[in-house]
Amino acid sequence: MGVFRYDTKYAAPTREQRERYMKGDYEEHGFGPENQILVIIYDEAVYLKDDVDGTRVLFTGHKDKEKVMDEVRRRIEEHANKEDGSRSFVSARDIK
Repeated sequence: MGVFRYDTKYAAPTREQRERYMKGDYEEHGFGPENQILVIIYDEAVYLKDDVDGTRVLFTGHKDKEKVMDEVRRRIEEHANKEDGSRSFVSARDIK
């Protein structure tokens, strides 16, 4: 169905998108220190909130929902590799 990207934490899915995709039961999964990357899984969509850089991504449809973990891994790696990034995104065994 689609992947919708929002460049700031103040941008958000439209009312229509929230009513259509982001309803009913959900589960949350946090990643990084203090769960700075949060994934919220709904029946019809997955919403990714990245508080490190303020971006948001809404994945809709079954094929696009499967892409969320690749996006999470990419973001964790990106945040860990930034020069001024947080080393806490790297697991202890990866720190040398």
